[in-house]
Amino acid sequence: MAKKLFGTDGMRGTVNTYPMVPEIALRLGLAAGKYFRNGSRRHKVVIGKDTRLSGYVFETALTSGLCASGMHVMLVGPMPTPAISFLTRNMRADIGIVISASHNPFQDNGIKFFDRNGFKLPDEVEEEITAMVLAEGTDWDYPSSDKVGRAFKIEDSPGRYIVSLKNSLPQAVTLDGFRIVLDCANGATYKVAPLLFEELGAEVIKLGVEPNGLNINEKCGSLHPEVLAAKVRETQSGIGLALDGDGDRLIVVDEKGTVLDGDQIMAICAKDLAERGELPGNLLVATVMSNMALEVFMRDLGGRLLRTPVGDRYVAEALRRESGVLGGEQSGHIIFSRYATTGDGILAALQLLRIMQERGKPLSELAKLLEPYPQTLINVRVVRKTPFEEVPAVQKALVDAEQKLGGRGRVLLRYSGTEPLARVMVEGEDKALVKQLSEELVGVVEASLR
Repeated sequence: MAKKLFGTDGMRGTVNTYPMVPEIALRLGLAAGKYFRNGSRRHKVVIGKDTRLSGYVFETALTSGLCASGMHVMLVGPMPTPAISFLTRNMRADIGIVISASHNPFQDNGIKFFDRNGFKLPDEVEEEITAMVLAEGTDWDYPSSDKVGRAFKIEDSPGRYIVSLKNSLPQAVTLDGFRIVLDCANGATYKVAPLLFEELGAEVIKLGVEPNGLNINEKCGSLHPEVLAAKVRETQSGIGLALDGDGDRLIVVDEKGTVLDGDQIMAICAKDLAERGELPGNLLVATVMSNMALEVFMRDLGGRLLRTPVGDRYVAEALRRESGVLGGEQSGHIIFSRYATTGDGILAALQLLRIMQERGKPLSELAKLLEPYPQTLINVRVVRKTPFEEVPAVQKALVDAEQKLGGRGRVLLRYSGTEPLARVMVEGEDKALVKQLSEELVGVVEASLR
């Protein structure tokens, strides 16, 4: 068995293939129960999931392990990842667990944890839990038979989450008369997102709200914004909102059908907060994947961009450390730390809509703030993840590319934390050069790591 279970965003893989098998999920429940038990009081855990068919498998296995360890399990059914983070805090639970593979197809699933404060677990905690799961002779320290836990459903969890989201807006803000195209990716937001926007007064044109267990992320949601863009143009809507399978990321389409990514959304929100005096230190936190233009934008704003490794939990850690209030990823994970502890696509959409309403401007006008540098991002399937610095051909190609960019662009090579992929990113002012260099780098990576 592998020595590592968790990647950049929890454990993830193909269902019924190691490690995404019921036995590992059961042992994860036992390990989490043992790790988080503290004293004789009754402990609680919140479990939510997206709409994948296999969610039932892992929900049952985790529940068995957790109840056996003495924890009460509160099941909330299909709910967005950020809702589980919120409910863990709101219900004073010891941990929260999400069963989801986010933007991956239905064949995959995953498991990720939140601590009692709604933050994703640090690497060292995941490693301790992994050690218990993988050790053959782990002593689970089972409680007596009268101390095992119970599992029960929490029926009002959608309402709790919706109220928390509304509380992020001033009372005067409504969406009366505003037409929104909303794509829920046939995922975890398919119920709560349309209900929230309708309660705020919007006319909602719904896409991706008929999950069948197999169609999550299939030609819909944040992975396929072209579907959303076409619908926005067809219906002459004011905005299009695309969420991913677990609802923690947002991609937006303006009223003209132009797709905006997380960097552009962050630029709009950062400027708004800075002008309000609500962006401490004029700091924006983003990952190494964010476009170089965002760095220049923050510098011109009199602030700075702090980069982290890929993963919204690293963004959240940096925000806590730096007392920041806004951060996120180009992929659409955006954290407003005054209201949430993790990326939340619906919350990000609400903040963007608030800015549009208060400023009386269409999104296309607001989006002129940031013109991203030409960028290519190509995924290369690999059979091994040898550190790039240990592959001479890759290192030479990397140095050559950086020299050709001449300080007016950058190159980033990284491995996916959840899939057998190498990600090759090149960006710079010269679009033709960016395309040429990315193709050259991909060729070298393919030849060296396949």
